[in-house]
Amino acid sequence: MTQHSPDQFGPSHRKATRQVAIGGVQVGGDAPVVVQSMTNTDTADVASTTKQVAELWRAGSELVRVTVNNAESAAAVPRIVDKLAMMGVNVPIIGDFHYNGHTLLANEPACAEALAKYRINPGNVGFGKKKDTQFAQLIEFAIRYGKPVRIGANWGSLDQSLAARLMDENHERAEPWDAGRVLREALIRSAIDSAERAVEIGLPRERIVLSAKVSGVQELVAVYRDLSARSDFALHLGLTEAGIGSKGIVASSAALGVLLQQGIGDTIRISLTPEPGASRTQEVIVAQELLQTMGLRAFTPMVTACPGCGRTTSEFFQELAKVVQAHVREKMPEWKVTRPGAENMTLAVMGCVVNGPGESRHANIGISLPGTGEAPAAPVFVDGEKKVTLRGENIAQEFIALIDGYVEAKYARAAG
Repeated sequence: MTQHSPDQFGPSHRKATRQVAIGGVQVGGDAPVVVQSMTNTDTADVASTTKQVAELWRAGSELVRVTVNNAESAAAVPRIVDKLAMMGVNVPIIGDFHYNGHTLLANEPACAEALAKYRINPGNVGFGKKKDTQFAQLIEFAIRYGKPVRIGANWGSLDQSLAARLMDENHERAEPWDAGRVLREALIRSAIDSAERAVEIGLPRERIVLSAKVSGVQELVAVYRDLSARSDFALHLGLTEAGIGSKGIVASSAALGVLLQQGIGDTIRISLTPEPGASRTQEVIVAQELLQTMGLRAFTPMVTACPGCGRTTSEFFQELAKVVQAHVREKMPEWKVTRPGAENMTLAVMGCVVNGPGESRHANIGISLPGTGEAPAAPVFVDGEKKVTLRGENIAQEFIALIDGYVEAKYARAAG
């Protein structure tokens, strides 16, 4: 068992990787872990794709990937990028290619130019003799247009010839590995060997990001630990096909949380299946909150709130917590520009006297609402000191006004 010093606190130092410039966003090296997302619109539908990219960007996505699977979608990419620029949405767009990417980039040079990065799955580049040729063509386009590439292996589309070869090699071992280890090795080798092939063709190492995605938590942790130990390429983390709702959130957070704690990972995506009718932006919010709760990034003030118990039979404190979190998330784009540092603010909305005053004192601003049978008063604490006691029907509005006032007073207005 690994021994940890009592003085050891927080995530391990990030594994040193090569820094990759994707548009204006730096990934790897000493850059912070970057949040990315992916659209689920038909890319050929310029209006709906532009709208969703803008929504993802406003939610906080720093990179957005779009499907480029046919001539119509490839032709649409430059128009989407232009429309986003006209809207002031400055987010790098990544093209996701499978099977026919070499043809699409050849036929649509404007698409090749407009994209900030190409994503290639080595298991879906081509088959047989065509595979090496088509992979080389994609890399040559990246070299020609000065674009970085993510070489993204996925165990749902694993290179079957490589897997078969490793299975044969395994039979020759004195102590054969189990099938799961062989498949993990195939995934890792697919990513690393493809990256090395890209370097041989002429793509600089500083323009390569690797990923090796699986859908199982323990498998993902094992794969990325090994991948990180065997290369210094920047790494994109994601649990593929994570699932819908709480299952997808929990599984992704469990897997990525372990790796991030160990200093592994330069960019992340939470591959959630949206609930019917739900916004695609949920995956961005989950990614941000994962990084923020781990102390790796700060995006928006986080609200601490108690879970409720028999002392909190009123739902008011739950409603207030929701209103406060929604308010600060809505205000954050403005504060990010005018009040830098506000994203580090901590808030507490507590439901009774048991832990309420204590938790409220730990936050920059906290409110302790009255529980069942308690006096109808809600003390507010600012930076550990009791500031005011709120009463009556306007507690929510008054508390939000106190938050806004705190931001105005605490965080200096940005120059300009």
